[in-house]
Order: sequence, then structure tokens, then C-alpha cells
Amino acid sequence: MQEEHELGFFERYLTVWVGLCIIGGLALGQIFPGLADAFEAAEIAGYPVPVAIALFLMIYPIMVQTDFKKILKAGKSTKPIVTTLVLNWAVKPFTMAFVAWLFMRVIWSPFIGYELGSELMAGMILLGIAPCTAMVLVWGYLSRGNMGHVVVMVAINSLSMVVLYGPLAVLLLPVADVPVPIGRVAFGVLAYVGLPLVAGHFTRKKLLEKQGRERFEEFTSKLHYVSTAALLFTIVMIVAPQSELVLTNPLLVLLVLVPLTIQVLTIFGIGYYASKKLGLPYDDAAPTAQIAASNHFEVAIAMAITLFGVDSGATLAAVTGMLIEVPIMLILVRLCLKTRSWFPQVHKSKI
Repeated sequence: MQEEHELGFFERYLTVWVGLCIIGGLALGQIFPGLADAFEAAEIAGYPVPVAIALFLMIYPIMVQTDFKKILKAGKSTKPIVTTLVLNWAVKPFTMAFVAWLFMRVIWSPFIGYELGSELMAGMILLGIAPCTAMVLVWGYLSRGNMGHVVVMVAINSLSMVVLYGPLAVLLLPVADVPVPIGRVAFGVLAYVGLPLVAGHFTRKKLLEKQGRERFEEFTSKLHYVSTAALLFTIVMIVAPQSELVLTNPLLVLLVLVPLTIQVLTIFGIGYYASKKLGLPYDDAAPTAQIAASNHFEVAIAMAITLFGVDSGATLAAVTGMLIEVPIMLILVRLCLKTRSWFPQVHKSKI
């Protein structure tokens, strides 16, 4: 029985493919400037239909390889759940607010001014209060983490976002009335957790019952390429509509990129260190730190556009978060894989 999936050719060089897809998305947006309008004309709960389909295809293969019993077991493991919740809601929003203030009010202030600095701060904060609920499934899978824990935390974070997103935004943002994107969050839970989980569970169950484990392993060995291809397609489709905003403000993108990178690395380090001190096994520690470090950039971009406008500094900051998230998280996945020996090896990953 295969204990853990091996990184294939595309996964080993995923950082390269992601970089090419970001460039391709920027180019596509310039070649077809009406792409953003076309996407807006075909949306479901704020998600363009091509992106929604690609995200489903990205998550479904992972769910097929996730044992439903591990999800139930993970739901009873309070230590990694509580650790992840504290990092996401009691630590990350405030570290992001501090990093945003430090750079936009102190370090970069002489170059960008007060008003633009306020908008860039707002975009960064919108990222910090929106924990990721889709991409973390990929990071957990690639780092050979406990997928049961990842699925449980994605569901809990999605529900928590409905309650906590608005109050945190009001507390940390220079605005008084912040709408909670309940429709977008609910659709995300259904499309990127619920449907892939149900479809993956029944696919796994039927294949194992009727075809046996050998045929099941043959099927899943090919299916993971679907997830990788869907990830790359998703990046192109998300970047393309934002190409004009990015390419017309390259210096501002760089000024936002630096503090966002520091924030992601800092919160990952806090999560990874806390997991080690708490004695979490590697397959819980890796996704705990990754979930803390990741942001729900789709929600952040939507809220930035709603509150400040499509051409605002806040939207630019949220889009920058989208551009850097995947490359940085892939680097952190490799870091996790190289440091597995730092943690107890308790759980066994099974497909």
C-alpha cells in the first residue's frame, strides 16, 4: 500500500509553472481587455464560472484520496483545531495590521503619502482577516499533511468568517460599515468543500469496493495531474482580469509585496513553532502553519472593490496578495517536507 504520494514532474517544478501562469495571465488580460467584463457577466456568488469549475477540479482529486474516517477523527482532535483557530483569528489579523501600519505609515510613508498608504493598509488588512478556504487543501496535500485536519479547519474557518469577518474589519479598517460576504463564503464552502468532499468520498468508496485497492491506486496516480492542471488554470483565470491594475502600478505592487511576504513568513513561523512546542505531529503541524499563513484573496479582492473601488490602493494590495500567495506557499511546502524530522511522526498518510 502506498504510504504517501510522490511528487510528480509537474509538482516538483510547480513554482516554475506557477510563475509562467502568472505571466500568461497578465499577458492574456492585456490581449483581451474585456475579459473582466466577460467574467462578471458569468458569475456564481461572485465567482466566475470558469474559476468555480477549475477550483472544483482542483479539490476533487484531493478529496478522492482523503479517507473520510480521518476527517471524523480530526474533528475530535482539539489541540490542532484550537491552535489553528487562535492563529487565524486572534493572531494573524493583528500581525497583518501591525505590518501594514509599519510599512505604510512609517517605512514607505515618505514615498506614497497618507491617503494612498491608508488604502494599501486597508487592502492588506482585508487579506489578513480572511483565512484561506480552498488553496490550503492543495498545500496540505502537497506537504503530506493530515487532510482530515485540513478539511475540518476549512469548514470551521468558513463558518467563523461569517461571524468574525465583519467585526474584525470594522475594528481594524478605517471604515465603519463593512458587509460580510455571506453569499460568497457559503458558495465557497459548498463548491470547494462540500461537493468535492461528497463526490470524492463516493468515488473512493465505489472504486475500493468494486475495483480493489490496486485499481484505485492506478486511478488516483493519474487523477492528481487533474488537480495540478486545475490549479494552474485557476491562476491564469484569476490573474488575467487584474492585469491592467498590476501592470500600471508595478512600483506599488513591489511596495506591497515586501510587507506581505514578511507577514506570510512570520505567521507561518509562529504557527510552525507553536505546533512544535505543543507537540503536534508533523501531519497536523504543517497544515496548521499553512492555514494560518494563507489568505482568502478572492474574498479580500471582492471586499476591496466593494469598499474602495476597482482602481483603489486597497484593491491593488489585495491583488498583490493573490500574486505572491501561491509562489510563497509552494516554497513553504518544500520547507515543511524538508523539516518533517523536527516533529513526531504519529499519523500515517493513506490514500
